[in-house]
Amino acid sequence: MENIKPIIETKNLTKRFDKLIAVNNLNISIHEGEIFGLLGPNGAGKTTTLSMLATLLPPSEGSAFVHGFDVEKEPSKVRHSIGFVFQDPSSDDLLTGRENLYLHALMYGVEMHDINQKMDDVLKLVDLTDRQNERMKRYSGGMRRRLELARGLLHEPKILFLDEPTLGLDPQSREHIWSYIKKLSTERKVTIILTTHYMEEADQLCDRLAIIDHGKIVALDTPAKLKKSLGGDVVTLRTKDPDLVAVKKLHYVLDLKQEGDQVMLTVDNAGTHLQEILKKIGNVESVESRSPTLNDVFLHFTGREIRDHGSEGGTFERMITSRRK
Repeated sequence: MENIKPIIETKNLTKRFDKLIAVNNLNISIHEGEIFGLLGPNGAGKTTTLSMLATLLPPSEGSAFVHGFDVEKEPSKVRHSIGFVFQDPSSDDLLTGRENLYLHALMYGVEMHDINQKMDDVLKLVDLTDRQNERMKRYSGGMRRRLELARGLLHEPKILFLDEPTLGLDPQSREHIWSYIKKLSTERKVTIILTTHYMEEADQLCDRLAIIDHGKIVALDTPAKLKKSLGGDVVTLRTKDPDLVAVKKLHYVLDLKQEGDQVMLTVDNAGTHLQEILKKIGNVESVESRSPTLNDVFLHFTGREIRDHGSEGGTFERMITSRRK
């Protein structure tokens, strides 16, 4: 894959708003057919990154190439190469699903003799053929997201940007959206870049994943390799007066963090060493041992859990959405 020219490439891509650095020296290479994820909390710079790649925001510094086109010098060529599904559905509630698709096709210059066939194809892809003539206001949240996906694919883009594609959906609708995204990648060879703060979504969907925090990438690899990088099992103990000094001396304890009365350890071969840890640490109320998750990876690289939402960049990401409306 290293010898194949990337379909998206950024070099020191940076976006500043006054004194705030929303995206800080971003360097990524994404290859054709990949599902590439940006995982991070609200305000981490994910939407700002997509907006620069989609030519909605100009970079402050650095460069970005999408499908071989410079986002600053060749924006129209970039836009014809991409589809974009925003966080908030932007279709017209008073129109039917098919009417919304038709308007979008006209906006993107789809040939008139192709429009009906293309609409039929994307409606079938997202299982909305039977509901295409109903007004959007009758659509559930999951149906709206599926129509947004269909709309983003009408002009057959090589690249699809998905900004929090399952935000606010119930678990069943979320899994349905995941299946459509996988189908786009495997059957249509569409390159997909998605933002998310859902760990399970990142783990299930992404071929590779960049953990982004405060506008910087702090880790980038496959989900499996990111979890493996922690080097051991995760042991969580609840204890009020732990002897952390004694535990830190154990050579198989690779990492240690404490939050209140919880102590979280990364342990090489926890099954073998758990008894000794319990003896060293003192009185323990409860203990849990498991394999690492992406949440553990995020905690390891950022020092906090993803539920701790920051404000960096969030105001401006919301501004981008409001301008689009």
